[in-house]
Amino acid sequence: MRATKGGVSFGHRQTPWFVGVRDSVDALARRSPSRFAILVFTGLILVFTLLFSLPVASSARTLTPLHDALFTAVSVICVTGLSTVDMATHWSAFGNILVVVGVNIGGVGVLTLASLMGMVISRRLGLRAKLMAASDTNPSRIHAGPVNEGQTVRLGEVGNLLLTVAISALAIELVVAALLLPRILASGAALGEAIWHSVYYAAMAFTNTGFNPNVGGLAPFANDEWFLGALMLGVFLGSLGFPVIYALSRGWRTPRRWSVHVKLTLFTTIALLVAGVVIYIVLEFDNPKTFGSLGVGDTVFQSLFMSVMTRSGGFATINVSDLHGSSLLASDMLMFIGGGSASTAGGIKVTTLAVLFLAAFAEASGRSEMEAFGRRIPSDILRLAVSVVLWGATTVAVASILILQISKAPFDLVLFDVISAFATCGLSTGLTADLPPAGVYVLAATMFMGRVGTVTLAAALAASQSRQLFRRPEERPIVG
Repeated sequence: MRATKGGVSFGHRQTPWFVGVRDSVDALARRSPSRFAILVFTGLILVFTLLFSLPVASSARTLTPLHDALFTAVSVICVTGLSTVDMATHWSAFGNILVVVGVNIGGVGVLTLASLMGMVISRRLGLRAKLMAASDTNPSRIHAGPVNEGQTVRLGEVGNLLLTVAISALAIELVVAALLLPRILASGAALGEAIWHSVYYAAMAFTNTGFNPNVGGLAPFANDEWFLGALMLGVFLGSLGFPVIYALSRGWRTPRRWSVHVKLTLFTTIALLVAGVVIYIVLEFDNPKTFGSLGVGDTVFQSLFMSVMTRSGGFATINVSDLHGSSLLASDMLMFIGGGSASTAGGIKVTTLAVLFLAAFAEASGRSEMEAFGRRIPSDILRLAVSVVLWGATTVAVASILILQISKAPFDLVLFDVISAFATCGLSTGLTADLPPAGVYVLAATMFMGRVGTVTLAAALAASQSRQLFRRPEERPIVG
């Protein structure tokens, strides 16, 4: 029995307004988890925009213009890495702390983040919160509810998944920071500065953001294979996705028991990394501005670094605008694909590409169903994959047209930065920093669409899902 006074419960110290807020959050999460996730994400962006605009956040102790503060907030929360200001000199210590905290919050993921927020408010991880966190690991749950298949994470395991998210993020960032610290100290930095820069770089690597804390970016470490290798390790692990990390942590010795999602993610990711290395070697070996003056070993290593960073890492040891046009186009394709589902990387995701190729292979083989690793993949996954690609391509096309009209810049540079924004990659040709405010807002919206996910956004905008109780006569249009 609990004693109460004035609507306050002494047992749990809950006031009526807190109970009302909690019930409202639960009701919104029940009606539309995706809308709740977007609401949380938007709220975070607005809060960080306000904080970045404060004089205390800038090194000059002046107000940061709204378009710069908003763009930085979106880029931080969406873990993109694009910027309209010099990240190494514009922000104060407080502003840099906001950057590191923000990318770790954003790296958790939209729906998982919303679940955690719901837990903080309601103080419990109920079925609705579990459904939302499970949706982040399996987007098809947004449309069809819990699916009857051996996906990476079941609803009963979501609590363990959320714990894995927190532990893995902290552990990986600490390991990467420890690997980076000796090299930063060797470059001549003081101990305090070296520790801060190692933590900063580690957070940017694992969250696939790509901000640099020092003037000149990676120039001091452009030939440091240990430093660049540590960055690649952080980016690669962050781009795999928390469900894959969770599955590997539980059964890395038994690959036969890995789910189709884990196998597809690992296989497609490695295949794209190798393809990227080959592409950059072939296309850039004769470019004196990039890899033309390097030896064979250095060319292979720098090509590997570039291939990893186009997964969504955002770091670069060269001036991206110096790449050949063919290399820019290849980079566009790699960035648009991105990393793994429920990861800190962006893009349409590697499993989406894998499903499309499996569908094409099944069609060419005359099979009616898609199969991979001895398992059948349902047709609704193909529809979801097509939707992701279609909405992604539409977002990139519309944003490119608007940026072209606003900036009058060359098409290849505009397309590169727009895809980098949509795929939350962070690589830039230098166009983003020179955009007028109107272009900055367009690119910020592109980053938001890319990080939140076009399918999640479409599901949030749909007022309700109608149930069709009849089937119309079938007729086949001519395709191809």
